[in-house]
Amino acid sequence: MTLTIPSFAHSLLASTVAFATFGGFSTVFGAVESLPENVTFTEHVAPILYQNCTRCHRPGEAAPFSLLNFQDAKKRGKQIEEVTRKRFMPPWHADHGYVELSNERRLTDQQIALLGAWHRQGMKEGDLAKLPAPPQFTEGWQLGKPDLIVKMPEPFEVSADGLDIYRNFVLPLNLPEDKWVRAIEFRPIARTVVHHALYHLDESGEARKADDRDPKPGYDGIGRSSRQFEPIGGWAVGGEPTILPPELAWRFKTNSDFVLQTHFHPDGKVNYETSAVGIYFASKPPTRQFTTIQLPALFGRLSGLDIPAGATNYTLKDSFTIPIDIEAFSVTPHAHYLARTFLLIATLPDGKQQTLLKISDWDFNWQEDCVYKNRITLPKGTRLDATISYDNSAENPSNPTRPPKRVKWGVMTTDEMGAMTLSVIPARDEELAELRQAKRNHNVDLFIDRIQEDTRQRERVQVMMTMFDKNTNGKLDPDERPGLRAFLETSGLLRGIGGGF
Repeated sequence: MTLTIPSFAHSLLASTVAFATFGGFSTVFGAVESLPENVTFTEHVAPILYQNCTRCHRPGEAAPFSLLNFQDAKKRGKQIEEVTRKRFMPPWHADHGYVELSNERRLTDQQIALLGAWHRQGMKEGDLAKLPAPPQFTEGWQLGKPDLIVKMPEPFEVSADGLDIYRNFVLPLNLPEDKWVRAIEFRPIARTVVHHALYHLDESGEARKADDRDPKPGYDGIGRSSRQFEPIGGWAVGGEPTILPPELAWRFKTNSDFVLQTHFHPDGKVNYETSAVGIYFASKPPTRQFTTIQLPALFGRLSGLDIPAGATNYTLKDSFTIPIDIEAFSVTPHAHYLARTFLLIATLPDGKQQTLLKISDWDFNWQEDCVYKNRITLPKGTRLDATISYDNSAENPSNPTRPPKRVKWGVMTTDEMGAMTLSVIPARDEELAELRQAKRNHNVDLFIDRIQEDTRQRERVQVMMTMFDKNTNGKLDPDERPGLRAFLETSGLLRGIGGGF
């Protein structure tokens, strides 16, 4: 997920190494060991495919073809050589070389060279005695057999065209007792139209009531679940499920329902979705607590995102100073088609900097949790700086609009948003409330800044300035903001902003 040289240069280097290998010797760069004169599927290629590819390239998974045996691989030999040489596959877009990630899907230069040599040497099968046993999977599930599977009780029809659809679905858990949960796996059926799904827990029964009032499966309402219920993660296109660290878990109470807020993007034909969710129980209660820090906050909603048509390097930024000692264990990027680069940097109190995430070539179709191999300690006073860039030009092959048009923040796929969500553990559980309050204050301050810039809010802004600009300098200074925050909390003006408040 990070890289010491630009990603296009790294791909060039990898391809140069692969093509510069002749007669079993690696030239110039020395990145590849001497290759066998007789590269075979059984001895050299199968171990690479089984370890890195067959999790998706097997029947019933998202990949369009299987790579579980020799015949499957031979039919795709040229394609395998090309896409691995270009590092298009395995799909992974976080730059390499800044911070180690435990779930990084990245082939070594040696593995890429072996796949290339196998293709050039005629794709021999080899000695069957040397073929490793194929990996064993639980059919339909990446993480193995779930402890509990809950499904949408009836299919939801996604129209062939029209605007994007946001729909909330209630999946009763019917738990006989409270359970601690270590992992959640989401399985969409109509993969071409499911853009993302957010997970929530409802202990109030309100989701069931809303579902009962709506004659169609589920119930309507963008953001309703985020405002009403406890958020517990989600899934986006290309994402794979991850397991929480062993000392962490979500608590699913006996009376709770699992609520999916699903975003559909019509693809030109009628689809029917019946999502399933696999739930994996923890063997014991957690010993630590955790939360998230999202920058830009609220997926950039309060950052004034407004990308002119033709803009090639529009940037969205946000910063946050951590008020307590924490440990970061993963980061999740999210944006739509126009995003190009992501950068999250931590500046420690001593001035040293740590890159927590860098993506030089964003791909909307692969949105992953990036799990740190080792937790990153971020002491009190560390400043987080997030920058996301966007390309709204005709030269951006991912731009869904031709010719380009102005794009603002919004929930539709052709709108834009952007954020990096850092999952963190407080060094001391009793300080978690302080971190949560600091995040809320940060978001309210963004709301204050946004409303001051909104010409439609002149009357409201004038009231705010009259009440809280005590030194009459025409701006709201840090010592004037606590009173305004408290006023906004009780005024109702923050309602509807979403889960960040």
